[in-house]
Amino acid sequence: MQLGKLLHSRGFHVTFVNNHFNHNRLLRSKGEQFLKGCPDFVFESMPDGLPESDPDATQDIEALCDSARKYMFGPLMELLDRVNASGGHVPKITCVIPDGFMCFGMLAAEKLGVPAVPFWTASACGFMAYLHIGQLTQKGLIPHKSEGSLDTPVGWIPGLQHARLRDLPFATRTTNPNAILLNCLRDEVQDDLRAPAIIFNIFEEFEQEIFDELKKLYPHQLHPIGPLSLLERHVVPNDSPVRAHRPTLWKDDDNCLDWLDAQPDGSVVYVNYGSIAVLSEQHFREFAWGLAGSKHRFLWIVRRDVVKDMAGVLNKEFHDEVKDRAMIASWCAQDKVLDHPSVGAFLTHCGWNSMVEAVCGGKPMICCAYFAEQPTNCRFAAKVWGVGVEIDPDVKRENICELVKEMMEGEEGKRMKAKALEWKKKAEVATAVGGSAYLSFDKVLDVLNSPVE
Repeated sequence: MQLGKLLHSRGFHVTFVNNHFNHNRLLRSKGEQFLKGCPDFVFESMPDGLPESDPDATQDIEALCDSARKYMFGPLMELLDRVNASGGHVPKITCVIPDGFMCFGMLAAEKLGVPAVPFWTASACGFMAYLHIGQLTQKGLIPHKSEGSLDTPVGWIPGLQHARLRDLPFATRTTNPNAILLNCLRDEVQDDLRAPAIIFNIFEEFEQEIFDELKKLYPHQLHPIGPLSLLERHVVPNDSPVRAHRPTLWKDDDNCLDWLDAQPDGSVVYVNYGSIAVLSEQHFREFAWGLAGSKHRFLWIVRRDVVKDMAGVLNKEFHDEVKDRAMIASWCAQDKVLDHPSVGAFLTHCGWNSMVEAVCGGKPMICCAYFAEQPTNCRFAAKVWGVGVEIDPDVKRENICELVKEMMEGEEGKRMKAKALEWKKKAEVATAVGGSAYLSFDKVLDVLNSPVE
């Protein structure tokens, strides 16, 4: 959505396409008026080939990837043909920007004879890891052999000198060499590299070594233009009809910001596992009592589907323990929370959007990965970017309590907070007029406006 707003502000008519499932979730969380958009920023949806499921739960990612490869090209072509046949009501399509994990959009663009530029919504270090799935398989590291093998160094992957096998995307831990998700991710990354440009939601300096290594192989295709939310400040006019567009699949609890307003600066640990991760009851309980034991204030976002027995864990005993220093909510405006002066640290699942928002807010991270390339992001936060600590995979309340205290009270926490503020300032410089991300965005526009060769 942020990328769509940027393109709209540079004169593009934007048609934002979702599957029916997420389109309907947007409708419930934001209301019908939001999805009406404006005349030159419209929302469309298409089927994804999956059976109906709980409308408020997260779709199965492996099933969605499989369906994307086998089914979704046809419905997308039908939608694009319908747009092109609208008789001038909507301009003909001149370019396609698919999600980097949904490269059937590139095939559709090829059929229309227009440029396609995938938007890689994850980290560049994650991209590098996925790019080496083939070599990991050749070296016998995939399929997964045993828990003991997870400490195997994989520093031979360019830019990942600090990584172990356990720090690579979760899909690499499969014991099945024909696993759908593993092969889908391997193929999608390779397909992305056929494009004339690939968009990344970060500025180059933040993942400098990764981009340096990638550019040795692909010198002209990589365009880090983020953080998009900061770039938006310099590109999207304040009076733009799409400026206020802020999509979310969950309804925000506005009381979160009011509660933060009443807390001292830097005193709150913000906890959120993102919109996909699901926790075991054991892990959820350890997080709860680790936070309680730290004696620090915390704002904890708990989706209704994040754990099965939420009430059994967040019982009267727990609420009595934390009642004067905690708020628990179902969802929030995370970008605003992470930019709030009361927040001193972010306990995160290491999803890329969350990490980028933490960079924008200048907040250090307590990291616990659950899905996709989150282990890679977690490792980089701790070992490369200097803004994170890693929770032990065997989640224990004592470890969580210790890390929260260190981040909020200790010398290492102070150092990471200072480093996080450094990155925030660098992100602001990169996205300002004339900055590296701003100029990279202009190069993306050149590609989108160029005829297909």
